[in-house]
Amino acid sequence: MLAYKLTTEDFEHDEVIRKRLLIDGDGAGDDRRINLLVKSFIKWCSSGSQEEGYSQYQRMLSTLSQCEFSMGKTLLVYDMNLREMENYEKIYKEIECSIAGAHEKIAECKKQILQAKRIRKNRQEYDALAKVIQHHPDRHETLKELEALGKELEHLSHIKESVEDKLELRRKQFHVLLSTIHELQQTLENDEKLSEVEEAQETSLETDPKP
Repeated sequence: MLAYKLTTEDFEHDEVIRKRLLIDGDGAGDDRRINLLVKSFIKWCSSGSQEEGYSQYQRMLSTLSQCEFSMGKTLLVYDMNLREMENYEKIYKEIECSIAGAHEKIAECKKQILQAKRIRKNRQEYDALAKVIQHHPDRHETLKELEALGKELEHLSHIKESVEDKLELRRKQFHVLLSTIHELQQTLENDEKLSEVEEAQETSLETDPKP
């Protein structure tokens, strides 16, 4: 039977072996080493001599060292992947910040473009207005024309008042004329009626017999 006593120190790597059994290795070599380690452990437990037990123990230590090396390499790769992921996350955040900054710059550029378009439109309107103003007389000539028009307007106002006075006079005269015609017509009608009465009286006298 086995001459060596199993101690906690002999199995200090059991947790590593257990974790390694739960992890899929980089290739068939890791699985093979773990299988060899398990087989060596079983042979060591069932070894009949001290030499055979010692030999199996050395094989287990060698295989365990290989497994530890592979596990360490795996952990290093895992840590490297974590750092790479953190680095990628950092880069991603930087890219997001850059994209957000680019969107802000684009929005600001759009505002500047709209403002530039308004300024350009205003300048075009100012230029067009300036050309229109250039075709009109200056202030001094305009004042002269306004003064002349004022005098002409005043003259026309006097003429209008004179015409209105004449029209009022003609209206009164026409009214007097109409009144006179009306009175004359009334007089003629009265004279005509009087003549008819006189004729009727004369006719009546002629027809009456003398006494």
